[in-house]
Parts: sequence; structure tokens; C-alpha cells
Amino acid sequence: MRPHVDAFAQYLRLERGRSEHTVRAYVADVGSLLAFVDEQYPGAGLADIDLRVLRSWLGRQSAKGVARTTMARRTSSVRTFTAWLTRTGRIPADPGTRLAAAKVRRPLPAVLRQKQAVEAMTAAESGAAQHDPVALRDRLIVELLYSTGIRVGELCGLDVDDVDLDRHLVRVIGKGNKERSVPFGKPAADAVVTWLDAGRPGLANGDSGRALLLGRRGKRLDQRQARTIVHETVAAIPGAPDIGPHGLRHSAATHLLEGGADLRVVQELLGHASLATTQLYTHVSVARLRAVHDQAHPRA
Repeated sequence: MRPHVDAFAQYLRLERGRSEHTVRAYVADVGSLLAFVDEQYPGAGLADIDLRVLRSWLGRQSAKGVARTTMARRTSSVRTFTAWLTRTGRIPADPGTRLAAAKVRRPLPAVLRQKQAVEAMTAAESGAAQHDPVALRDRLIVELLYSTGIRVGELCGLDVDDVDLDRHLVRVIGKGNKERSVPFGKPAADAVVTWLDAGRPGLANGDSGRALLLGRRGKRLDQRQARTIVHETVAAIPGAPDIGPHGLRHSAATHLLEGGADLRVVQELLGHASLATTQLYTHVSVARLRAVHDQAHPRA
């Protein structure tokens, strides 16, 4: 069945625009399903995979103690796979349409308070005062992540030409290869200008291309490096939670809503396909409001 799996992977990449990380996860999930079919139903083909088989496979996963989030992803993987099999004529009917997705309890994300966010940005700016190229880059990383709320993968994928300093806009390619423009403020604009003038030239070489952010060897900055930089910057702020780039994204969204931004505007800025995903941040704001009330009100 390997040729079918390879064709499915190409479908995810070319038609669905999925990231390589997602493709690998989906292919691994489908591989697990097919291995289960080979083991439990010797000689069975794709057309023999029905709802009973899918439920049996998921039941085994659950019995092994697989996390709810992983169960939800595996359900999505095989539903996407069976839908593709049906659409391409490989099986006559789609058994995945009746497969219920596992419900995931989504914990509220850790976010910085607005004062802590300002302190983190100030700390990064102070570190860049000597105009060391790496320090200037690190300041730009935290400023852009917090100012725009973009994902770390979107940040590291930026080219110099993606930044419009005249209009204070950055063009990013998000999930599903969808392009959007996100505004940023004056502090982030200042960080961009300083980096381009005094920082990037000190790291750039023949391997740099048009990448906006560079590692010490001049190549495009790796996401893992960006995560380390954010963790180290925030760790220096007293009382701040341990967060990475995604935590800055959560913080940006929460602070926008606390400042009165419309939920659909925040959805557009973050590049969420569903408004339900953005609504998570309203729960964050309410939870923080309740915590403050419980702490400060004499009759809480």
C-alpha cells in the first residue's frame, strides 16, 4: 500500500498546502492504521477499511494511553486519508465520514501581562544598545513576534522584501500557503531599520540570500534558535511565565482583545481559519479578569 501513502503525501503537500511537519505526522498516522489492518486482517485491501476497522484502530490507540490531542490528530489524519481515497476512486465509499473526532480539552495558554511584555521588549532593546549584530537580531525577533502575533515559522520564513517600512506592514505566508499582511508598530519598525543598517550586514554572506533574519553563520535563522532567544529574553523578567514564540503570539492576541480590538480583526491578523480558534483568547482575558477580581475584591 506504500504507493498510495506516497501519493497521499503529495496530495497533502501540493493540493492542501500542508507543512512538512504536518505531512510527516499524517503519513505516520496512516502508516499506523495500515499496519494495524495488515496485522488484524491479513490480505485485506483499502476497500476493506470500514468504520468498524477505524474504530478498532482508534480503540487500540486509546488503550495504549495515547493523549487526547494525538487521538484527535490521528482521527483527522485518517478522515482526510479516506476522503482522499474516495475522491480519487481508490475506494467506493468513505468510511471516515461517520468517525467522530476525539474532543480535546484545550488548556488556556500562558501569556505575559502587558507590563511584563513591555519589560521584555525593553530588556531586548537594552541588550542591543551596543549594536552587536546578534543582539540587534534578537531584539527584532521579540519585537516582531509580539507586535504582529505571527508564528515563529512565519517569522523565520520572512525575506527582506516582505517588510514594508513605509506602511509598517509585513507580508507572511501562513498555513495552507495563505498570504496575509500584518501591521507592526513603531518600536518594531525601529528594530527592523537598525537591524538592516547595523546588524544584518555583519552576519550576511553568500548563503544569506534575501532572508530577513540570519544565524551566526549567515544562513536563514532556524526556528529552534528563535525559540531559545525568546525563552532566554522572557526568563529574565521577574514573575513572567516560561514562554516561547507561541507565548508571545498568545500574549499579542490577548492584549489586542483587552485593548478593545474586534475578534474578527484579531482572527485576520493571526491567520486563523476559524473564528472558534481566536475565541480562545476571550477565555484567556476572562480568566485573567476573574483572577484579578478574586485577588483584589474584598468580597471575592
